[in-house]
Amino acid sequence: MREEAQRIAAGPAGSGRGLEGTLRVPDATPTAIVVIAHPLPTHGGSMRNPLVAAIARAAAGRGWYALRFNFRGVGGSAGEFDQGEGEMADYRAALDVMAERYPGAPLWAAGFSFGSWVALETGAADPRVSVLIGIAPPVKREGYTWERTLATTKPKFFVQGDMDELCPIKDLWAFYAKLKEPKELAVIEGASHLFEGRSTEVGEALEDLLGDFD
Repeated sequence: MREEAQRIAAGPAGSGRGLEGTLRVPDATPTAIVVIAHPLPTHGGSMRNPLVAAIARAAAGRGWYALRFNFRGVGGSAGEFDQGEGEMADYRAALDVMAERYPGAPLWAAGFSFGSWVALETGAADPRVSVLIGIAPPVKREGYTWERTLATTKPKFFVQGDMDELCPIKDLWAFYAKLKEPKELAVIEGASHLFEGRSTEVGEALEDLLGDFD
């Protein structure tokens, strides 16, 4: 596989510089596109997060395009943090770029932590997105609403550590019970919120969960 630098020329970021991104391209002809959102920018989240990078590698290894990008105000992306609203606009811009570049390819929304909230809520409302993927979603965090995710009948896949100190597994199970089918959840035993040393297991879990969606 190879990796290509990307520039998402999007107005929402606040200037002509747009958003900084990188696209992993598989060796074989891609069968889907995964757009991956990173954790909370105010806590050091970026597309360089090790788990976000691991998700991209796993996706490309499975034969999918994998786009990760920096939200506004992170790295080389223009603008400033916008409490989620602007970040959802950034995510829509990333979807726009991939949908326009590869028309007809299945488009999947994925994210880790804060990024899972952005990706799932944005992807649930976007008719172009056919699959939703959340890694350690902060389902109980104050100010995060999940109405669109709870209402959608699109396939939903989750990976969670059972020792997650920020997004406890009991909260995710309660949230998961309210979701409409189809849905699946993979739990990684002994993994914390950041999945330290467990990135490979997260990638393998995603490959298993998504194996039927080529």
